[in-house]
Amino acid sequence: MKKNILSLALITILSLSSCKKEASTNDTENSTETTTTETAISGKYSVDTTFSIIDWVGSKPAGTHTGTIAIKEGDFEITNGKITNGNFVIDMTSITVTDLTEDKGKTDLETHLKGIGDKESEDHFFNTAKFPTSTFKINSVSETDGKFTINGTLTMKDISKEISFPAKVSINENEVSLISDSFKIDRTLWGVNYASKSIFDDLKDKFVNDEIELTIKVKATK
Repeated sequence: MKKNILSLALITILSLSSCKKEASTNDTENSTETTTTETAISGKYSVDTTFSIIDWVGSKPAGTHTGTIAIKEGDFEITNGKITNGNFVIDMTSITVTDLTEDKGKTDLETHLKGIGDKESEDHFFNTAKFPTSTFKINSVSETDGKFTINGTLTMKDISKEISFPAKVSINENEVSLISDSFKIDRTLWGVNYASKSIFDDLKDKFVNDEIELTIKVKATK
């Protein structure tokens, strides 16, 4: 009788141990599958031009002007849930001024920025007849404590310079979203020298600040 009881107890213990081991194995497999799914997002995502845009702010002693520039095309390359590459074409002919109305000089300022007025002023700013597009290439993306820094090459007027800016980045199976914090670039590094007091020393208060403030908003889909 005692032998039978001991045998039953041993069988019960072995059965429970086997069940626990199987449950543990299943949990591990499920955990691995979830992690793989989260990190396995890869592929090329093309820019959604209806959303993607660059906001700009330019300033001078008399005040500021605001506007937008369209992103014409581009894509992100995603590998294991991370941005590994990106190339974007910026349509400089789309420069728009948003703080002025037609009767307050909107068209005149847009014409001046694009350089499509008289011959003398065509190269004051962006000379869009000669340089209709600019480009931005993402070279790397770094992350610290959930905050992203985008490092890349901005080419305007055939001049390429490295820039970096902080941004919020969201990636899922169907969409990539990148929205930068506002950041500033020195326009004179790309040969945009009009009314720059760092270039010309006789402007008094008739200068335009060298720094342009930018906010980049890009959405891309598979």
